[in-house]
Amino acid sequence: MPPFGPDADGARIQAHAFPYRRSPDQDAAAPVRHPVVVVGAGPVGLSLAIDLARRGQRVLLLDNDGRLSSGSRAICFAKRTLEIWDRLGVGDAMCAKGVQWQVGKVFLGEDELYRFDLLPEPGHERPAFINLQQYYAEAYLALRAAALPGLEIRWWNQVEAIEPGPDGVTLGIATPDGRYALRADHVVACDGSRSPLRGLLGLESKGRVFRDRFLIADVRMAAEFPAERWFWFDPPFHPNQSVLLHRQPDGVWRIDFQLGWDADPELEKQPERIRPRVDAMMRQALGRELPFTLEWASVYTFACLRMERFRHGRVLFAGDAAHGVSPFGARGANSGVQDAENLGWKLDLVLRGLAGEALLESYAREREFAADENLLNSTRATDFITPKSEASRLFRDAVLALSRRQPFARTLVNSGRLSRRPPRSPRPLRRLRRPLPTASSPRPDPRWRRRRGWPPPTRSTRP
Repeated sequence: MPPFGPDADGARIQAHAFPYRRSPDQDAAAPVRHPVVVVGAGPVGLSLAIDLARRGQRVLLLDNDGRLSSGSRAICFAKRTLEIWDRLGVGDAMCAKGVQWQVGKVFLGEDELYRFDLLPEPGHERPAFINLQQYYAEAYLALRAAALPGLEIRWWNQVEAIEPGPDGVTLGIATPDGRYALRADHVVACDGSRSPLRGLLGLESKGRVFRDRFLIADVRMAAEFPAERWFWFDPPFHPNQSVLLHRQPDGVWRIDFQLGWDADPELEKQPERIRPRVDAMMRQALGRELPFTLEWASVYTFACLRMERFRHGRVLFAGDAAHGVSPFGARGANSGVQDAENLGWKLDLVLRGLAGEALLESYAREREFAADENLLNSTRATDFITPKSEASRLFRDAVLALSRRQPFARTLVNSGRLSRRPPRSPRPLRRLRRPLPTASSPRPDPRWRRRRGWPPPTRSTRP
């Protein structure tokens, strides 16, 4: 078990390093075969490994180091993701620690344009969103994984070679004790946006890189803001740019400052550059400065891209390894966990011999379809927040000006269309359904109404 419990604080979780342990596989005369190897112990890889282990599969999870995330990183986890984590046994811990919210406000200058409520009706078991630093999410998942028989995590095991074949995949693993090889029926790459496995296979993600930079500042302070999502266009404390504010657990606030493409990333991460920005924000919002400590800072440039195909034979890609979006809309980690949800039961059936490889192809088609929608929404939001042409800027400014007094214009304001349950392409499932009936299959009940092409057409033209 990890040497921290569910009540461990963020500093302890971020400081912990899981030890390297030598595996008997490293001393085997021939590569040992595993049913499934998941690469990458982030939220997506851990979620998938837990799902498969709960279904009775023997799972090997490899990670290239022994640490969980540092800094807030992904913080907004949607209701759908929380429902998935409920099934995996970690939903209660996530919600108990996370800051629950459902209201957002959009500002232009110092004026509130409008507010929105993502869950206006009562009676839901889970909130619309929680804000929770990624290292907490990973810690709760790691604790759950450690309690499951059949799930082995090997820290400090870096995949350095991969050879796919028709009947399995061979992996070359580098460790502090040297290199060894193993075999797998299937490999799932959940190894992040830079995905070493994607590179080893000569594959790439394609899309659009946005020429802008944003500063993330995690600051600990006793602020009086509510647990809401606040987004500013052109605020007085940061003119001609945008700012996003989220409350996190432990009295930590996440502030994203737009910097512009010409900003020096290393310079902007320095405390002496961040402090004046936060002070100006507090003076404008609260009328006074607040004492605070800087917990973590990062400068990011974002892109909207994806792999052309998420399945390459017995190697599958999920999460940021398969697709990447800008952070506006909280569609990155949420979409990745939904990848794991889609893949887990399908891979389980294939491993049990209860379904053919075509079921894994349906994972790829469905999640590619979902990724396209996420990319579309993310690109539109980024274009609105950071217009790069005169026409785009004129449109954005006109919409913002109109939205002060015209409700219809507020529907055009785009500070990030927030993550929701993605649509599913019906085509892969229709392709899978048609071959299933056989000569011995019972005929469909004629009282059924034919919906969406199912049951398949028979000689009769009417039910």
